[in-house]
Amino acid sequence: MSVHPSAVHVEEAGEHGPLLLCLHGIGSSSAAFAPQLADLSAYVRVVAWDAPGYAKSADPAGPLDLDGFADAAAALIRERGASAHVLGVSWGGVIALRLAARHPGLVDSLIVADSSAGSGTDPAKADAMRQRAAELAELGPREFAERRGPRLVSPDAPAQLVRRVVDTMAASVRLPGYAYAAESMAGADLRPEIPSVTAPALVLCGEQDQVTGAEASQAIAGALHKSAYVIVKDAGHLANQERPGAFNAWVLSHLRITARIPEHL
Repeated sequence: MSVHPSAVHVEEAGEHGPLLLCLHGIGSSSAAFAPQLADLSAYVRVVAWDAPGYAKSADPAGPLDLDGFADAAAALIRERGASAHVLGVSWGGVIALRLAARHPGLVDSLIVADSSAGSGTDPAKADAMRQRAAELAELGPREFAERRGPRLVSPDAPAQLVRRVVDTMAASVRLPGYAYAAESMAGADLRPEIPSVTAPALVLCGEQDQVTGAEASQAIAGALHKSAYVIVKDAGHLANQERPGAFNAWVLSHLRITARIPEHL
């Protein structure tokens, strides 16, 4: 199943520099990258997608697996230029890793945040992931988001951020797209292929991430060919939203090395 780029909604900012493609988590959308669109667009062209079947993107014509999502991201890169730096958060990080393994010529570097090698690494996690579609069908997007959203940030996160995370999820998730995404995570175990990824990578994890956690991020960083690993202090699972200043500074530092972005514009 292929997805044409015209079926995928993106938010874009920045008019010069290399391309930075941002891939959101399983309960989110391009809205998750508002801080990156605002701050990094002075240095790079930032493109944040609504994954196929999410938010403003069209529902795919049929089921998408992890390769299908990775290929949809690849099509966006091809449409905009020769290659991209790819930032993936959580499920988006899993897509980014598969994209880099499957289409190495399209990925200049990786930024993998609060992610894992997939839920298929653990039968219990895979099982729980597969049950999420039924939970969404039963509860509806708003109640689903109210239950799930708050644990994506640290216990001390401001109420305004919690509300934004919940509202973003409620406005983004629907069936069948969410079910395809959950199945793509449940079936994913990227441990055998991560060592084949040659793109230089920055791996970040929120200090208080209780969803994927530091151990999963450390395993990714340790298996990659060229990687740096960073803990984002005082942040939960959505470190890019909870501590955007620190997160963006690390991303910019990585891009200055991998994309030779000048220190001063």
